[in-house]
Amino acid sequence: MNIVKTVADLRAAVARARGEGKRIGFVPTMGNLHAGHIALVKKAGQRADFVVASIFVNPLQFGPNEDLDSYPRTLAADQEKLVDAGCQLLFAPNVAEMYPHGQANQTLVHVPGVSEGLCGASRPGHFDGVSTVVSKLFNMVQPDLAVFGQKDFQQLAVIRTMVRDLNMPVQIISEPIVRAEDGLALSSRNGYLSAEERARAPALYRTLNDLRNAIAGGERDYPALVARGLAQLSQAGLRPDYLEVRNAVDLQPADAASREVAILAAAFLGKTRLLDNVLVETGADTH
Repeated sequence: MNIVKTVADLRAAVARARGEGKRIGFVPTMGNLHAGHIALVKKAGQRADFVVASIFVNPLQFGPNEDLDSYPRTLAADQEKLVDAGCQLLFAPNVAEMYPHGQANQTLVHVPGVSEGLCGASRPGHFDGVSTVVSKLFNMVQPDLAVFGQKDFQQLAVIRTMVRDLNMPVQIISEPIVRAEDGLALSSRNGYLSAEERARAPALYRTLNDLRNAIAGGERDYPALVARGLAQLSQAGLRPDYLEVRNAVDLQPADAASREVAILAAAFLGKTRLLDNVLVETGADTH
């Protein structure tokens, strides 16, 4: 695997691959890679001939009281995992390479609608940081396709909308959530959990599953289901940030016409913010 740290070297390496007729797949990450990330890299390898991954802890998407300084950075271990997963090129820039004119003067990409509410409400400016860095990375790599995980479901919707609205020639592919045996969605931030908190954490997925089963069984009183779920999370010792049932396509509040809904949740366990979601077909006929 080739490792580059500058945009110029990245573009030269990608140009060589493209000159050989190779289809370029891209997986942007913030590092501290786990099995969820590796699934994205392997998916890219199935769909493309040349896989590029990036590792960049993007300060633009962290709020003033968030974990930018403490976010785990494990570049050496990440490199080994990427090689094993079949990645051909790693782009690992520093902040000055990504934002040479400073963050304060950086042009921002704002995606209205899908970026509002949910994580967008509790993390102001977060999705502007995400869409800005991803648009920069897409311009740098110019991939044919990019793979994102479904755990960050709202982020996936933001990226899809940005690509559509800005006519970016990138196919966005999603990969299902990878979970631990007890159901907890894998996350780089799970390492913050104490042993006692880690034992409680699967309650988030259990609650989402309970609501999914209720909806699959015909329940459509979404506010009542949300209230039930919030109570379950609190009883399990989690502090809910949000729990909502949204239309899976546009993230608008779910209604009787929603054929597929996403049950989305974020909750705090100690100082760790857990994020998860499940999808469920309602069988609604919109015609």
